[in-house]
Amino acid sequence: MNRDEEHLRLLSIFHYVVAGCAAFFALFPALYLVFGLIMLLAPASFKDNNGQPPPQFVAWILIAIGSVLILLDWTFAAFIVVAGRFLARRKHYTFCLVMAGVECLFMPFGTVLGVFTIVVLTRESVRALFAPQPACYEEVEK
Repeated sequence: MNRDEEHLRLLSIFHYVVAGCAAFFALFPALYLVFGLIMLLAPASFKDNNGQPPPQFVAWILIAIGSVLILLDWTFAAFIVVAGRFLARRKHYTFCLVMAGVECLFMPFGTVLGVFTIVVLTRESVRALFAPQPACYEEVEK
């Protein structure tokens, strides 16, 4: 196994690890979801000084924010898994390169992984590994 193949294999593994971290951190917005549900189902627990519960639309806003953030974060984690899979199979070069750039936003782990992925993917020898291989057709004698 040459150096480029080893780097792609390690990057693929690290993509799975960072995707797991991203999926875990996606659970933090669940606090918005939980507080929104508590406000909606048990408004008496959030009474203000006048004894009034908060308006219902506040609960719905918290539920919506939490749900959207969780969905976006899990989608991001799924895209990282897909990029790791594509790196392992040496397919979809452009997708892997774009995801490496997007991963840089997920600090600090995604930034490190994204930069290393960009460095490896910009090598000509690695780009050649992603090139479509010519199909081998054997002529069958009849």
